[in-house]
Amino acid sequence: MNKMKLIIAVLSILTINFSNGQTISILKDKIEKILIDKNATVGVSIAGISPDDTISINGDKQLPMQSVYKYHLALTVLREVDKGIWGLNDTIEITKEHLDNSLWSVIRKKIPDGGILKLSEVIKYTVANSDNVGCDLLFDMIGGPIIAQNYMHETGISEVAIRDKEAMLQSDWKLQYRNWTTANAANKTLKLFYENKENQLSAKSHKFLWEIMKKSWFGKISMKTYLPENVIIAHKTGHSGKNDEGITGAQNDIGIIFLPNGGYFYLSILISDSTEESKVNKKIIADIAKLSYDYFKDKNE
Repeated sequence: MNKMKLIIAVLSILTINFSNGQTISILKDKIEKILIDKNATVGVSIAGISPDDTISINGDKQLPMQSVYKYHLALTVLREVDKGIWGLNDTIEITKEHLDNSLWSVIRKKIPDGGILKLSEVIKYTVANSDNVGCDLLFDMIGGPIIAQNYMHETGISEVAIRDKEAMLQSDWKLQYRNWTTANAANKTLKLFYENKENQLSAKSHKFLWEIMKKSWFGKISMKTYLPENVIIAHKTGHSGKNDEGITGAQNDIGIIFLPNGGYFYLSILISDSTEESKVNKKIIADIAKLSYDYFKDKNE
């Protein structure tokens, strides 16, 4: 009788594992069907709590980040805060010279003639609103984009290159391709600093950053489009716009999607060299997010 119970238990475990493997394979198949007729290079990385719940489609392909790198920049700035070099309440002077450009900026709208902002405010505008003026100011404060790149490499995130400020990226289309990461590396970076197992961030900085990421701006079509209204997502987008040939260099979204039962999963989608309309690129992101959410929600119920 005991042997029979043992056999049944083993078979049950094998059946569950087989079923989960089938399900994640089906999810991957569904995502690949979305991508098959799209004229774009798309990197997708999905990772749940279980090592079995992992999908990589072009996950190691180097693709331009655009404003996604503002997440990496914020991590680098907060490292300096945790060292005591700066404080989140430190004030920063924003001059007319900082604002005298065509870069996208909420800061410019807030203080068109210049003014004083706290460091915490500059980080919030840079990450949550993708403010390019704030971004370049923060890059100058840490000593340039290469400092953010080097910090990522120090933490073990080798598949990332951060070389140029926003002012340079906006002036030369080709430069975005040397500011790249991979979908798998983006997920790894999210996981490393969210789970914070090696205390990369202080408790205060960790709370500060992830509250910002949860308030980060969403476009008209995004990861959240087809998800329940109350779903929380901590994420960062990046978008190049189109060039004269109608090519989108980057339409990206990386983030953590939280489940009703308190679980979560990581999702990074990098779309590059797309001749599709912007609404199609955005729908790719929304569709993949919905399929992934449904899979993890059903699995964790």
